[in-house]
Amino acid sequence: MNTTATMKAKGKLYLIPAPLDFGCDVQAPLQDVMPLATLQMAARLPCWICENAKSTRAYLKRINDLQPLTTPVQSLQIQELPREVHKKGDHHGNFDARPLLMAALEGRDTGLVSEAGMPAIADPGSSVVRAAHDLGVEVIALTGPVSLMLALASSGMSGQNFAFAGYLPQDAGERSQRIRELESLALKTGQTQMFIETPYRNTALLQALLQTLQGNTRLALSCGLTLEKAWNFSAQANHWKKTKPVVPLDLPTVFGIGR
Repeated sequence: MNTTATMKAKGKLYLIPAPLDFGCDVQAPLQDVMPLATLQMAARLPCWICENAKSTRAYLKRINDLQPLTTPVQSLQIQELPREVHKKGDHHGNFDARPLLMAALEGRDTGLVSEAGMPAIADPGSSVVRAAHDLGVEVIALTGPVSLMLALASSGMSGQNFAFAGYLPQDAGERSQRIRELESLALKTGQTQMFIETPYRNTALLQALLQTLQGNTRLALSCGLTLEKAWNFSAQANHWKKTKPVVPLDLPTVFGIGR
C-alpha cells in the first residue's frame, strides 16, 4: 500500500483581513470594504485563530449576513493567541504557535484573523504564519484593507522606501527622543517612518510630534480609514502649526513622517 497516498492532505492557513472599524461607533458596510471572494472564503472556514474570540464571532456574524457560514458560529473551532503575544509581540520569548495549527495538520482549512486589517501586519499572527511554513501548511493571504498601505498611499511621502516603527514610547522624554531618531532617519535616507497609537493617546502623540519635529519635516495623519468620516492630511510641520487642522483623533490613526 502506498502510505503517502493514504495520508490525509493538510489544510491551508488563510490570512483573512478584517475591516478597519474595530472599536469605532459607526461601522462601514462590510460589502463596501471587503472583497466578495474574501467573504466567501471566510464563510466556509471551520477553524479560526484570532486575538479575541468574542470580536471574531462578531465579525463572522457580519459575514454571515452577506455570505451564510458553512458552519454555525457556535460550532466553529476558535482558538485565541496568548495574551503575552498581544503585549510583547510574536517573536519575543519562546512562544510555539505549532499547537494552534493541529486542525490544519488534520486536514481542516483554518483562518487567521486580527482585530482590524491584515493579520501579522501591525498586528499579531506572524508566529502562526511562520509555524505554518515550518509544518508544511500552505499559507494564503486574501485581499482586504491594510491600514498602513492605505495611509502610506495617502501621505504623499515615499512609498518606495518606508518602515513601520510600531508604537512609540509612552514616557514623554523617551517618546520625544524616539521621534527625533525617526525624523533623523527619514530626513537622511528618505525612508518614510510610520507608526500608530491607541486612540486615547493620539492627542498626546500629535502634540509631541508638533513640539519635536523640525519645521520642514512632513507629517501625515490618516484617521478612520475606510469609514465615511475618514480623514487624511499631509503637510510640513510648520504648516500644521500654522493652520491647526481639526483632527478626528478619537478614530484609529496612522502617523507618518518623512520628506
